[in-house]
Amino acid sequence: MRKFLVIVDDTPECEVALVYAGRRAERTGSSVIALCIAATSEFQHWLGVENLMREEAEAEAQEMLDRVLAKVADRMPDDPERKVVIGHRVDGIRQAIADNPEIVVLVLGAASGSEGPGPLVSAIAGGQSGGYPIPITIVPGGLTEEQIEAIV
Repeated sequence: MRKFLVIVDDTPECEVALVYAGRRAERTGSSVIALCIAATSEFQHWLGVENLMREEAEAEAQEMLDRVLAKVADRMPDDPERKVVIGHRVDGIRQAIADNPEIVVLVLGAASGSEGPGPLVSAIAGGQSGGYPIPITIVPGGLTEEQIEAIV
């Protein structure tokens, strides 16, 4: 089954990207993967401390998935698959795509403020966009439900 990968964080544009991907998946017979990337420090002096830090980072990522997915649940046709990756955001996205050949589109939400599209969109859509093996859809964070319906 084809899957749309959406990066989950605490931004409003993430919610718009999830709704867009959910509607698009519904119309194309696909599904959605909600990916949260938990960053950890490079602290590796003591294995026990590193393991504890990884566990805490994963728990925080699961809580973020719970929080964000609860906000959009009534606007999504189906519950997305949930995935947590520990590490650097761009590397985590690449790894998720490499691990799952059913992922066919990466969906990102762009911030609608004057400060730019956001660090993730800037990093991925900038010089690295050609390095992804799948298309990248950037959804404007200010889209309304009606606008999403009109374009999916």
